[in-house]
Amino acid sequence: MRRICRVKRSVRFPVSATLLRRLAYASIVANVAIVVTGGAVRLTASGLGCPTWPRCTDDSYHATPEMGVHGVIEYGNRLLTFAVGAIALAVVVAVLLHRPRRQGLLPLAVAVLFGIPAQAVIGGITVLTNLNPWVVGLHFLASMVVIAAAYALWRRIGKPDGPTLPTVPAPLRALALLTTVVSAAVLVVGTWVTGSGPHAGDHGAARNGLDPEAISQVHADGVFLLVGLSVALVFAFRAVGARRAERAAVMLLAVELGQGVIGFVQYFTHLPAVLVGAHMLGSCLVLLATLAVLSSTRERRPTPVAPAAAAPEATPSAPVPAAA
Repeated sequence: MRRICRVKRSVRFPVSATLLRRLAYASIVANVAIVVTGGAVRLTASGLGCPTWPRCTDDSYHATPEMGVHGVIEYGNRLLTFAVGAIALAVVVAVLLHRPRRQGLLPLAVAVLFGIPAQAVIGGITVLTNLNPWVVGLHFLASMVVIAAAYALWRRIGKPDGPTLPTVPAPLRALALLTTVVSAAVLVVGTWVTGSGPHAGDHGAARNGLDPEAISQVHADGVFLLVGLSVALVFAFRAVGARRAERAAVMLLAVELGQGVIGFVQYFTHLPAVLVGAHMLGSCLVLLATLAVLSSTRERRPTPVAPAAAAPEATPSAPVPAAA
């Protein structure tokens, strides 16, 4: 007997989980990189190298030779936004093409994609307000939000789609959440320290009016609190045998100590530009390490597979009488 099989053909561009996770990781790196290059714009006093926005000048969207090196630096940083956006768009497309479809990936990918132009608009407002220090701080914090979303997407790709279960007791999850809140507060106060310091982004830009020494002390106190909480997390996770969470807390503590050393050295050496730039990179790393600790307190399990329905037992057929 001949069987005729109909084959359904569909055009697919396979995107593996490995490729998808690499693209998400590239998005994290790109967003951290643009924070560092944005810092370079400010530290070289090129914040108004392009004196208006969205154009670079009233008559041109790009820098002109007459604008000199400051125009090149500021315009170059604006161009990098398109590269970061292109990577974010590639992640969205990869999520859509990945099979099987993963729950929760698309909202995070879209959040990163739309966060980049939103962050760029805030950057434009900083130019239009002549580098108002409060807006400059908001510009930095917006980048931190985008980095957090990109990190959440990267971690989500590497996890199954099943239920989320805690890996440590509730008091330790609360301690990790408190550490995350303090870490975010340290970042916010850090922007106030920057707004009171000498690196305004342009020689004529205003400062926020806060006393540099007083606000630096508030920032340092927050850092001491954050380090103390991180030490507590290390020992608490070790006590309950949560090895993955313990490793994440140790990494956070190491990053904080390195960032703290840079912060103290730059303060006592009168804020050299190179160390200030390294401190901005360290802020991104502290954020990522903090999110890693928070993520380690929970884990996703594979989706339970429903047991297959039992096949009905066959009814024994009656014996066929033998022919005479």
